[in-house]
Amino acid sequence: MRRARGLRAYHAGFAAEEQVAQLYDRSGRAVCARRWRGEAGEIDLIARDGAEVIFIEVKQSRSHAEAAQHLTPQQMARIYNAASEFLVGEPAGQLTNVRFDLAMVDGMGRIEVLENAYAA
Repeated sequence: MRRARGLRAYHAGFAAEEQVAQLYDRSGRAVCARRWRGEAGEIDLIARDGAEVIFIEVKQSRSHAEAAQHLTPQQMARIYNAASEFLVGEPAGQLTNVRFDLAMVDGMGRIEVLENAYAA
């Protein structure tokens, strides 16, 4: 039972990431990496908006509010550190313009994006 629940959560998260990636792609912000992994951890999606790099954490839950509550300060720090690793490969390195978005997907599949979530 526990394994089945974990498998459902994995597939729901994967489907939510796919929905969010399509949303960014349709809006002209091309997703350049999915589940990018560095030594510090994983980043769900990475997109580009011109020269800006957007690091996107996807959270799926019954409601957007519940999804937002799943982003912990520890996760934010891990994502920030992984993003720093990613930027090593960018032409401007750590001086690259970046943004950290939180994409929340509710139980009905509706998406709400909080752009620049770390500043909010």
